[in-house]
Amino acid sequence: MSLFNIKNKVVIITGGSGALGGSMATYLLSQGAKIAILGQTPAKVTSKLNELKALNNNALGFTGSVLDKKFLENVKEDILNTWGHIDVLINGAGGNMPGATISEDQTIFDLKMDDFRKVSELNLDGTVLPSIIFGEVMAKQGTGSIINISSMAAQSVITRVAGYSASKAAIDNFTKWMAVELALKFGEGLRVNAIAPGFFIGEQNKKLLTNTDGSYTNRGETIIKNTPMKRFGEAEELNGAIHYLCAEASKFVTGTILPIDGGFSAFSGV
Repeated sequence: MSLFNIKNKVVIITGGSGALGGSMATYLLSQGAKIAILGQTPAKVTSKLNELKALNNNALGFTGSVLDKKFLENVKEDILNTWGHIDVLINGAGGNMPGATISEDQTIFDLKMDDFRKVSELNLDGTVLPSIIFGEVMAKQGTGSIINISSMAAQSVITRVAGYSASKAAIDNFTKWMAVELALKFGEGLRVNAIAPGFFIGEQNKKLLTNTDGSYTNRGETIIKNTPMKRFGEAEELNGAIHYLCAEASKFVTGTILPIDGGFSAFSGV
């Protein structure tokens, strides 16, 4: 059997009704995995679930918050009752808020702490809590892979996105910490890694990176200038790395943060 075979692996994707998480869901389902997507907006979850079921019936959808412990516990029980095990958790839920972002005419002293806390809670707590709820199942099984979503903002200073950067930097540390914790206490079958996407244009950052005519903003141009491949990423370009981290091919890989960034993190700008 191929080390890349993920047929019948049960994969939970938080933020699975969004652009990146949704792309992962479609791809992994096409590779034979069983997919459970979690999202906050009922219409989006329903739409994505219908799309998945048109491809393969091995899909479930749940609407609720990744910060709601009871919701996550109910999801866990439903998945175990349906499929009997949980093999992979992809912590794809996350985002930013205007008040935790410093606009061009502001400084750090204009930061809204309430929004900063909300962004930190969504990105960090919204990764830690699902990792605990679903990771406990994996620990009891003795096998499982948790995949977190980091960012280029965690590794280098990306101006303006103060709250997002701080919370994603915390994701890097938590990824390594949880990897060590699970391997030492529950054995070599437990793995925790993260991918660190470079710049992908989505709903949240489209206006920041592109003008109404489709041309790049000044910020968009700066990103392209510092990306050796000279383009933004496409959602499906995350799927190969996700597949690898789901599969037995990566069974000796844990505590890593894998950049998928067109060379952005390698380039000094000179």
